[in-house]
Amino acid sequence: MTMDAIEGRRPGRERRRERLASRLNWLRAGVLGADDGIVSVAAVAVGVAGATTAASAVLTAGIAALVGGAVSMALGEYVSVSSQSDSQRALLEKESRELRDDPRAELEELVAAYRAKGLSERTARAVAEELSEHDALGAHLEAEYSIDREDVVSPWSAAFASAVSFTLGGILPLLAILLPPQPVRIAVEFVVVLVALAATGATSALIGGARVWRAMLRVVAGGALALAATFAIGRLLGATGVV
Repeated sequence: MTMDAIEGRRPGRERRRERLASRLNWLRAGVLGADDGIVSVAAVAVGVAGATTAASAVLTAGIAALVGGAVSMALGEYVSVSSQSDSQRALLEKESRELRDDPRAELEELVAAYRAKGLSERTARAVAEELSEHDALGAHLEAEYSIDREDVVSPWSAAFASAVSFTLGGILPLLAILLPPQPVRIAVEFVVVLVALAATGATSALIGGARVWRAMLRVVAGGALALAATFAIGRLLGATGVV
């Protein structure tokens, strides 16, 4: 295999595949965030609606759940992604320092990495030397850790995406319980929420390559259980005069 062939194949198919997988993971995370918003806000709204017919109480509780959930999701995602980002930056600094202090040893390390991938000594050395001349740091990051400098994630963008997806998901059940007339409010909420959960479950399964019906059933069953439980608790509290 020639050097041109090796150099052309590696960044071509592999990089495109990695970046597509990264985008799909972000999309799937967005769908799951919307799913959390749907269930969380719907459960709170249905619980309050079970205890009282006052639309103002349902609206207040729903908005509180929407805002609180979005902030919580954003903070959780920020902390999680910050840890990942710090680890990635630490690897960048470590490899940069090692390349600066002992480039010859790092070249041998890169050769060994390509030997481990199945290349012959001669080919591995040729690949390592040519890639090192072009971008030594990038070559080491890809060969040793399968990461790219461009893949270092931003905790702020992750937090924003999480908050937005949760909010978009949570708005739907809030509107579904406030807009219909009071006698059919709960029934409409159940139907709208379960249909929305079926859609998010199917979307998540399609992105992940899983079985659609199984994912839909799992998500819908969990959502129905959450709604039924909170409605029953709200109805019980309302009937006993606690609220």
